[in-house]
Amino acid sequence: QVQLVESGGGLVQAGGSLRLSCAASGRTFSSYAVGWFRQGPGTVRDLVAKISESGDITTYEDSAKGRFTISRDNAKNTAYLQMNGLKPEDTAVYYCAADPNIVDLDIGLADYWGRGTLVTVSS
Repeated sequence: QVQLVESGGGLVQAGGSLRLSCAASGRTFSSYAVGWFRQGPGTVRDLVAKISESGDITTYEDSAKGRFTISRDNAKNTAYLQMNGLKPEDTAVYYCAADPNIVDLDIGLADYWGRGTLVTVSS
């Protein structure tokens, strides 16, 4: 079992930055790929970025490229999403998810999900 708890969301002005954290319980965090998803008002939940178990592979959704950085610290059982240059359209609930197969994250599948943290970007 892995429990995920997101933190770091909040209200920020356009152009600002936030760093989201995803703290995992359990001793097997390093066995799971991690994805950050988001769901805005009236939209479906989309994958924003994902990172492999060791952290050597990262991929990003097009709108996140160049602005967001996903990382992880397996010693701390924590994954991060650094978000810079935030835009109003980034407003959403952000979820982290963990799955042993990184490919599953591409289709929105994951064994474990956090409850989400709200990011609001004002114009």
